Amino acid sequence: MGALVVRFGTLHDRPGEEPKRNGHLVIDGDRVVGVDVPAPDGAVAVEAACVVPGLVNAHAHLECDASANTVGYFAATTPTRRAITAANNARLALAAGVTSVRDLGASNRIALEVRDAIACGALPGPNVVAAGNVICMTGGHGSFVGRTVDGVDDIRRAVREQRRDGAEWIKFIATGGVLTPGAVPGTAELTQEELAAGVAEAHRLGLSAAAHAMGPTGIIAALRAGIDSIEHGHLIDAAGIELIVERGTYLVPTLSAIVCIVEAGPEVGLPAEITRKAREIAEHAGANLGRARAAGARFAGGSDAGTPFNGHDNYAREVELMHTMLGMTPREALRAATVHAADLIGLPRGTLTPGDVADLVCLDRDVDADITALRTPTAVVQAGSIVRHGSR
Repeated sequence: MGALVVRFGTLHDRPGEEPKRNGHLVIDGDRVVGVDVPAPDGAVAVEAACVVPGLVNAHAHLECDASANTVGYFAATTPTRRAITAANNARLALAAGVTSVRDLGASNRIALEVRDAIACGALPGPNVVAAGNVICMTGGHGSFVGRTVDGVDDIRRAVREQRRDGAEWIKFIATGGVLTPGAVPGTAELTQEELAAGVAEAHRLGLSAAAHAMGPTGIIAALRAGIDSIEHGHLIDAAGIELIVERGTYLVPTLSAIVCIVEAGPEVGLPAEITRKAREIAEHAGANLGRARAAGARFAGGSDAGTPFNGHDNYAREVELMHTMLGMTPREALRAATVHAADLIGLPRGTLTPGDVADLVCLDRDVDADITALRTPTAVVQAGSIVRHGSR
């Protein structure tokens, strides 16, 4: 790992703020030195029309392969096979400019093992922050693969099990969801008492907690329990918006998870129930989340990568949807997918100021003018090393 000079037309070093123009970014080792400062002898030079920090996907499932039937996928595959899939998905995500990921639920310690393998250099991939098993009610959403619980003592035990296995986050299932047969997205599942006990135990043990929460009752229950992030939030109502703004809790909208299912339709093998539920949610999600944004809710980018037709190499689509569906400017959407997502998952990433870790993406045009530029990075740099240069 040597020195690197990135000559740019536009540099979004602090996404959301005014970018820098027509200069060069100097990197030495794994750190940013500065802009328009002298470069060390022998530095490698890279040209880019636009440079942005490495993208941060705050909601992904590395072991999932984006196939039509998630429940069927788990029934038909072994843990070994899913671990191989997770390793490949990590590689694909990194090549697409995603340099950091929060994996929010995996079976058999797979995400935890992939995280550790990447960290020690055995696998290529983004920085991974990982939960273990999702924690859900018996018979509820995610129960085909999660740790099912009944009662406050059991949920505390489940939290301790995830910590034992090396989880950094705890994922609670507060409402039904789209992919589990029979689960109703708007219906609360874990009780207020269970959520409160589970979140308190996670925090007591130094862990952060996320809630899969689509319906209004479950969203409010999770917020009252002290949750650190609301995942999805598609059916959030006025009371939920007021509470999430008051608490400053991050909302991760996972727009791609719904849009990709609706666009694909049942003719490509999606179970009819999944298509129906996704279409019903899609009728309301944009308006509900748009009202949350207008009220001042904090958004962090996360795509739920691995869900049907929602690949780990397509996070750029989520950034675009935050722009087109929620009305964010390109800079706001980029900030959600870098600065805010990094802040949420607890990684010092998302900016390219002196002393920052040099995770960045080079583009052939400025995202201010065309947010779809994120789809086709010309180079990806992770911790100062070029991990992709040119076409994939």
